[in-house]
Amino acid sequence: MRRIWPCCFTRRVSNTHQKAEDIQRSIGTMENPKEGNADHGVSEKQNESTIKSRDSLSSNIILNHDFSRGLHSWNLNCCNGSVVSAESGFLEGISVKSGGNYAVITNRKECWQGLEQDITSRVSLGSTYSVSACVGVSGSLQGSAVVQATLKLEYQGSATSYLFIGRTSVSREQWKKLEGTFSLSTMPDRVVFYLEGPSPGLDLLIESVVIFCSSPTEEESSSTRCAAAGDENIILNPIFEDGVNNWSGRGCKILLHDSMGGGKIVPQSGKFFASATERTQSWNGIQQEITGRVQRKLAYEVAAVVRIFGNNVTSADVRVTLWVQTPNLREQYIGVANSQATDKDWIQLQGKFLLNASPSRVVIYLEGPPPGTDILVNSLVVKHAEKIPPSPPPVIEDPAFGINTIQNSNLNDGSNGWFPLGSCTLSVATGSPRILPPMARDSLGAHNPLSGHYILVTNRTQTWMGPAQMITDRVKLYLTYQVSAWVRIGPGATAPQNVNVALGVDSQWVNGGQANVSDDRWYEIGGSFRIEKQPLKVMVYVQGPASGVDLMVAGLQIFPVDRHARFRHLKKETDKIRKRDVILNFSGSGTGTSIGTFVKVRQTQNSFGFGSCVSRTNIDNEDFVDFFVKNFNWAVFGNELKWYWTESQQGNFNYRDADELLDLCKSHNMETRGHCIFWEVEGTVQPWVKSLNKNDLMTAVQNRLTGLLTRYKGKFRHYDVNNEMLHGSFYQDRLGKDIRANMFKTANQLDSSAALFVNDYHVEDGCDTRSSPEKYIEQVIDLQKQGAPVGGIGIQGHIDSPVGPIVCSALDKLGVLGLPIWFTELDVSSINECIRADDLEVMLREAFAHPAVDGIMLWGFWELFMSRNNAHLVNAEGEINETGWRYLALRKEWLSHAHGHIDEQGEFMFRGFHGSYVVEIGTGSKKISKTFVVDNGESPLVVSIGL
Repeated sequence: MRRIWPCCFTRRVSNTHQKAEDIQRSIGTMENPKEGNADHGVSEKQNESTIKSRDSLSSNIILNHDFSRGLHSWNLNCCNGSVVSAESGFLEGISVKSGGNYAVITNRKECWQGLEQDITSRVSLGSTYSVSACVGVSGSLQGSAVVQATLKLEYQGSATSYLFIGRTSVSREQWKKLEGTFSLSTMPDRVVFYLEGPSPGLDLLIESVVIFCSSPTEEESSSTRCAAAGDENIILNPIFEDGVNNWSGRGCKILLHDSMGGGKIVPQSGKFFASATERTQSWNGIQQEITGRVQRKLAYEVAAVVRIFGNNVTSADVRVTLWVQTPNLREQYIGVANSQATDKDWIQLQGKFLLNASPSRVVIYLEGPPPGTDILVNSLVVKHAEKIPPSPPPVIEDPAFGINTIQNSNLNDGSNGWFPLGSCTLSVATGSPRILPPMARDSLGAHNPLSGHYILVTNRTQTWMGPAQMITDRVKLYLTYQVSAWVRIGPGATAPQNVNVALGVDSQWVNGGQANVSDDRWYEIGGSFRIEKQPLKVMVYVQGPASGVDLMVAGLQIFPVDRHARFRHLKKETDKIRKRDVILNFSGSGTGTSIGTFVKVRQTQNSFGFGSCVSRTNIDNEDFVDFFVKNFNWAVFGNELKWYWTESQQGNFNYRDADELLDLCKSHNMETRGHCIFWEVEGTVQPWVKSLNKNDLMTAVQNRLTGLLTRYKGKFRHYDVNNEMLHGSFYQDRLGKDIRANMFKTANQLDSSAALFVNDYHVEDGCDTRSSPEKYIEQVIDLQKQGAPVGGIGIQGHIDSPVGPIVCSALDKLGVLGLPIWFTELDVSSINECIRADDLEVMLREAFAHPAVDGIMLWGFWELFMSRNNAHLVNAEGEINETGWRYLALRKEWLSHAHGHIDEQGEFMFRGFHGSYVVEIGTGSKKISKTFVVDNGESPLVVSIGL
């Protein structure tokens, strides 16, 4: 069986979490940890002419493959190394080709330490690459040692994964050839090739490394043809073979080059590249008009090879942007792709776009770096996006629902299975709760009592120190895991302490749940996670309190949840909460003769709110509008009502976009939420507002309220008054604590018909102590004490791997306020559409089954028009995916239909969801149709219908 070597991980979020280098030091005694190596820079590209001069290796993607330039382009992975010539006599008894060099990797303290090179920009999807390396070992060796070739695949926002290429067994004083192949099915943000494997203390010898593309895919060949011939690529002169024809500068000059920087910068491919120079604004760059070459409602994919140069800037954001002008001269800027470019090497920008309307002009351009920094472009490809096949449902054998992955969780075997992360001390004590935390109990049902033992962590000198356990072999891909624990802190804390159950999944930090602990009692932590890429190492640990504060942990549970068992429970709750018995009582002349008459009842609309975010540009796409108006009864505008949109420059108002969206909603009888009047997070406030003094800011706030709510009085059913007050304080810091309540009071005076909401994120998932249900309740009560007419609670719902009991627990807590609750910005994200569909079903069923929730707003549904990737229900060109079909199936499930005959009492009875109905009665001479509404109530609703 192949041995899997674990890998250390690096910190992803706030300063309460462990620094990468500290983690690596602290777990150095664990079995074979592998360092994330995040600090290595991107290697400088070797002069292309040098590579091409070696005809036999013209396709080798490894730079400095034979170490003729020392260790240039290579990185050492936490070890030492040097390059030795064959004639040096450094090693006796091992022959090297005459005149050749080889690398000697020494001071290896772990088996995974070796030599690596970043090959990201030189590999592509779908191609098969062949690897051949000449390797050896040196040192005190009995028998043979293994040398292995591996790829490290780094994904932004996801776990790092490792791809095995090949291995060979090497004896002392001999060279062996290591061979293998690899192919990439998805393109990571970073691809690193490295050689590793011999036991610690042994030196690794490398004479040469060759990687060449043995079978390019049709897609790669097509892409190459596009760039060369332009047959599919809509960009003219994409690799500058015809100079800078068809290109122009956007507020700057453009120049053609075959090299720059004294020959250090050469094209990655082809003979030339272009530079956008003498840039005085960040939006200056190189551009090409593509009017007439792009069609509306078609998805296009963009790939650009870029880097930066000059002005002492080593790294800067480079963006691909579309400028679109409509026939009525409305302008639009569409962000297509962005990435951090450097002055060290070429990178590839990739993205997609879709035009909803028929434009009069379309220009694509590159922008972003600060003024004075040149943008270099080697190639630009824009072509019709390839359709991605649907995700198959993952096959999970023996999911072991409800089985704890934590060993010795009850501590009946002392601290066996646990180890201290860092230099802290672990011991076992008695006196913790003997029942499961409530959220775990809701998932697991009847359960044996806990032992009452807990882990006591003392001598903590860093916030990240605490108890840890390896669970690599006990977690499975695509299963959703619930996290639950009791936690407590010792004396000595001067403020509430954040305690967190965290997971190290290779180089990624994953939040398993958090609690804000402020006194001498036990607190419940509840959270969740899911892993969708195969990890080499998964470690769970508990961290958080300040150094010097003792930490206590009891009953830690990490178990996969049975979502379908939860769904069965929710269906029963839904029947109680959302349905009512209905009696249709028929009366009038001829009632006696109507006995046995056929009755057909059909629900036309559910009274529960099902809505979505929509933007002005979306409504130019008739396919988008068709899905939107058929499948939602509420709408919220993505940006068009926000202050930075309606008044980006002081006194220059734009209400046209919001007016047109309102007209669409009104024409289809859709209700609307007003999002938002203010936004408390400073980064979302437009510059002119930030520049105002206190008196002028107060005047501007009053003008905003008066202008917006007077203009739209009676047109928005809800308003988010001051968005995300748990996460920002721009207005409160400048205008005082009373300003928040005054915003509510003034808004109510200007439009008393609208319900005024608070709105915030991470309230429902247990992963953010700033927005726990308790903190949210405290905020609402504080506003009410100041006289604010708070009319509703908005939970945004940007959630990952949701677990029903955790979401339900938050709803239960917030429900005590007696205010209507809405999920206002719900989205879920997974690469696998089937898993994404399950996530969405969890959230929809939990909300629909809870009596305090009145509605759900999705934060979009159409690909390329959502704030999160892999969250859409409908693909860019209008194809409904598995997530979309799941949503439609639930909407259908939650509409009631009944049919039968009028009984001897002149009645027809059924049980149906709350909402609007139409009943059709067919008599001998005529057909009668009536409408009625089923509202909430415990007793049967009697509806009298005259015949």
